[in-house]
Parts: sequence; structure tokens; C-alpha cells
Amino acid sequence: MLYPLKFHPILKQKIWGGDRLAFKSAEHIHDIGESWEISAVEDNISVVSSGILADNNLQELIEVYMGELVGDKVYDKFGIEFPLLIKYIDARDNLSVQVHPDDATARERHNAYGKTEMWYLVDAEPDASLVVGFNREITKDEYLQALREGRLQELLHTEAVRRGDAYFIPAGLVHAINKGCFIAEIQQTSDITYRIYDYDRPGPDGRPRELHTDLATDVIDYTYHPRHRVNYTPQENTPAQLVKCPYFTTNLLSLDRDIERDYIRLDSFVIYMCLSGRFTITTGECDPVLVMPGETVLLPACFKNINLYPDELTRLLEIYIE
Repeated sequence: MLYPLKFHPILKQKIWGGDRLAFKSAEHIHDIGESWEISAVEDNISVVSSGILADNNLQELIEVYMGELVGDKVYDKFGIEFPLLIKYIDARDNLSVQVHPDDATARERHNAYGKTEMWYLVDAEPDASLVVGFNREITKDEYLQALREGRLQELLHTEAVRRGDAYFIPAGLVHAINKGCFIAEIQQTSDITYRIYDYDRPGPDGRPRELHTDLATDVIDYTYHPRHRVNYTPQENTPAQLVKCPYFTTNLLSLDRDIERDYIRLDSFVIYMCLSGRFTITTGECDPVLVMPGETVLLPACFKNINLYPDELTRLLEIYIE
């Protein structure tokens, strides 16, 4: 029988990683840049951590439960490949400036999905910022010339951020997470990243990390977009929509009382990321599930009426596919 599923986090140490995710490691290792909460990326398939389905991986579960787990339409489109990659990212230093291909390019070059994503700032230090696009309209030739001359940073739009900010990052948008950002990231199932600038710093082997200039140039959107931050109004005890796109819908829930969620018209799994506080999920069909801060839970599509009981003021992201 299905129930709300938790998974072992897949932890990624990075040269820019910090200490906020150390609590997810039994050894309390540091320099963890990413915690892959739910993943179907090849060689990084999430494994259930508790309950009667413990030690089964996500792909195995979809093979058995199909639409009952992910939703009939989701299963018809994606089969046994779970369509989203859910992460926490802790940036102690700046990440590289990068861009992701769209579906068509990724399919042609890598036989994979493209990578559209969104970020929610779980926390941010006072000087935290993001790189999101260019600061003016440019051409491909201008971009390449700036890259050759080491002036790319002059063209980038850097924006100060604070806790609670959200950003939509479509494929083709040049971007970077800078130091001081602690982010929840929702994205397509893809690990394709084209690195275009890395501050001339050495990688773990002491050599500069590989750049993907040729691959990136043809997928970059050179258009100037004046606004990248998502405009939303936080609401108490009711969903505030952050992003709705063909790949995912993400809502913010701020709870200080019990609420009921009705998914009767939704043919999709639902993911909860507990950002702060803690809450309990009841479905009427299985044991209550307590969700602690920093935990992520996958609610199978077969559950249509559930209740969320916060123990204190609680923030969580609610993610699904419409």
C-alpha cells in the first residue's frame, strides 16, 4: 500500500558548498553544496527511507504503481522516469555562471530533457545575490567578444535577494547562484549544465573547471528581460502560487492552523518541502506522517483529500504537475 514517501537525500559535496546541509549527513560532512531530495537522474535514483517500501528506489515504485503513484497523465507522458528533480542548494561561494538547453536541444544533443527550473530563497545572508540574465540587450557576437576579453561580468544582471524571494529560470537564461544563498530548487529531471564562466578558479584537482562555450552559445537567450523575480503575495493558510509552467506548479503555504487540501481534480503526485516549522500529514488511509524542517515528502497521486497539521508557524512548498 502506498503512503507519503520520504527518501534518503543524495548529498553532493561542492567546492562552493557550505554547512547548512550537514544535518542530512550521518557523518555530518561539510562542503555539501546540494541535497538531491527526490531524483530520477541516472545513477542518482532516490531510495525510500522508511515504511514498508523502504529500500525500494523511485523507478521501481513507478514500475509497480504507475499512475497510482505519479498520476495517469504523468505516467502516460514520462513512463517510469520521474519528471522532476528536487534539491536544496547551499552556496558558501559563488556558483559558476551557466545556462541550460531546452527540450529540443537536449533531445538532439544528449537524448535527454532540457532544464527549466525555479528557485525559492529559503534563507539569504545580507549581501546575497543572484545572476539572472543580461543587464541589457546584446548580440551573440557581443557576448563572445566579452567572453574572450574576460569582460562577461560587465554584461550580467546581478540582483540582491532576501529570504522568501522566488525566481523562474527558463532554459536559455544565463544565471548563477552567488554566495550566501540557501535555495530550494525545483527543476525538470535533467543534469545538463553548460558552464560559461567560473571566475578562473581551480577545481578539486587544482585545474580550472571545464567550460562549455561552444555548446552554450547557441542556447543562450540574449534578450533583455527587466524582471526575473516572481511577483506573489504570501497568504496565511492558503496556497500562494509562485510558478505555473508546463513542467511544474509550485505554491507557497504558510500555516498557523490545520488545513485540508483537496486534490480530487489533480492527476499528479504532490511534493512537500518543509522550509521551516513542522507539520503532520494525514490521509485517512495510513498512519500520520510527521515532516520536519528540511525534509521532503512525495504524496502519491492516489491520495485526494488530506489534512496538514502544523505544530507551529510552518512554511512549505507544494509542487505538482497540472
